[in-house]
Amino acid sequence: MAEEPVYAPDQLKPGNRKSARIGALGSAAIMLLYLWGNHEGNTENVWLIAIAALLVLIVLGDVVLRRNGLKPNDQ
Repeated sequence: MAEEPVYAPDQLKPGNRKSARIGALGSAAIMLLYLWGNHEGNTENVWLIAIAALLVLIVLGDVVLRRNGLKPNDQ
């Protein structure tokens, strides 16, 4: 007999999507501001740009999936 997992009510409650998007885009912007630092070489710059671009792509992917109905709006 399979047992159902027990969840607290707040675990199933959806988060605030707008705040998450603003947080992700704000983090990407702050990471890009780190490009003007006191470091030498471009290794740090490549990582900063790549991670900031990944955050933006995740937010854009979420917007597109929800707009096209491929991801439910209740999560």
